[in-house]
Amino acid sequence: MSTSPIPNDLSAYWLPFTANKAFKAAPRLITGAKGQFYTTADGRTVRDGFSGLWCSILGHGHPLVTEAIIRQAQALDYSPAFNFATPAAFELASRVAAQFPAGLEHVFFTNSGSEAVDTALKMALTHHRARGEGTRTRFIGRVNGYHGVGFGGLSVGGMANNRKFFGPGLPGVDHLPFPYDPTLDAFTRGEPQRDPMLYLKELEAIIALHDASTIAAVIVEPMIGSAGVFIPPAGYLQKLREISERHGILLILDEVITGFGRLGAANGASFFGITPDLCTMAKGINNAAIPMGAVIASRQIYDTILNATPTGVEFFHGYTYSAHPLAVAAGLATQQAIHEEGLYEHVARLAPLFEEMLHSLRGEPYVTDIRNLGLAGGLTLAPHPDGPGLRGYQLFVKAYELGVAIRSNGDTIAIAPILNSNEEDIAQVIELVRRALRALA
Repeated sequence: MSTSPIPNDLSAYWLPFTANKAFKAAPRLITGAKGQFYTTADGRTVRDGFSGLWCSILGHGHPLVTEAIIRQAQALDYSPAFNFATPAAFELASRVAAQFPAGLEHVFFTNSGSEAVDTALKMALTHHRARGEGTRTRFIGRVNGYHGVGFGGLSVGGMANNRKFFGPGLPGVDHLPFPYDPTLDAFTRGEPQRDPMLYLKELEAIIALHDASTIAAVIVEPMIGSAGVFIPPAGYLQKLREISERHGILLILDEVITGFGRLGAANGASFFGITPDLCTMAKGINNAAIPMGAVIASRQIYDTILNATPTGVEFFHGYTYSAHPLAVAAGLATQQAIHEEGLYEHVARLAPLFEEMLHSLRGEPYVTDIRNLGLAGGLTLAPHPDGPGLRGYQLFVKAYELGVAIRSNGDTIAIAPILNSNEEDIAQVIELVRRALRALA
């Protein structure tokens, strides 16, 4: 078997969420990473301007995380997830739960954000059934929402390309309108100051149409991340919580991106000051060193489901790799680093500087909108005459050529610095994006 870092055959690997023909014609091959930087197969150094995929919050190869994984692999590489557990899994669950609003207490481990979302949807259905409200089977998502790629997540998600190829999905799913108007809110810093009921009156209409007795849960991202960093208007989540609670509808926050520091707080629920019934998480939970996700459930949901079954399995759900020992070890080390480095406070201090630097791109070629919250930033680009999405892809490629990795989705660009970045790290990311924009002009 060849040990060369450059493979001589690219045909076998089918890349996810990638234009495979274009990639294999000009592959971008990563062979190493340390701190803020990737190393490519051709020996270049490329700055990570997107925290991996929103997930490498401590940077790459963090010593606490790396050493914890090595120690764990030597001691216990795998333990069954069903009817067995490791002491460390209980410790990680406790550390995670301590960071969420009071009342959210019970953590169920998965292997990804997609699995976490499908788990949360199942918890919602099981909870209502256990309470004698088995008619509550409908879900409400949001246009342009992203909740992973399982059939549950695709169904409540609202991104057309993720949905249109795979059939109708779950029955009984409605979608709230996209809570951002670029004609009114372009270049807003932070939350737009607009009446959230402009977008939430549709929730009241959906409830009136189907009756609350048929609706299990509404699921949203605190900040719309994968679609390009769009921030709902001030008061949106608080009003959504108020409406859902009034009608006995569970609120699920998808915290896969916003969990563990992206907004300068432990999670979006804490940042926005609300208490949902369920939260999903993944990515930053263990610095993405080993695949891991989780759902945190309220005490009420946990108690209701467990008490409905006097003996035996209460929740028929789980994964072979739930609370995998290596993933848990990485999680405990990540949570230790977050605490010791004061990561949430650091992000809160750095966010205003990031905002200023990001919005300095206003006026650069093709930039029609800029949005930000915490250390998350989004750009919208004027579409290329040859078709939508081309300009965004061209910027992604040019930025990589110039030495920074960012994320494109159509003609939106997302920038998500590693959370322990310093001022100079942020400045270099923004400057490289600026140079890439000008190179396209």
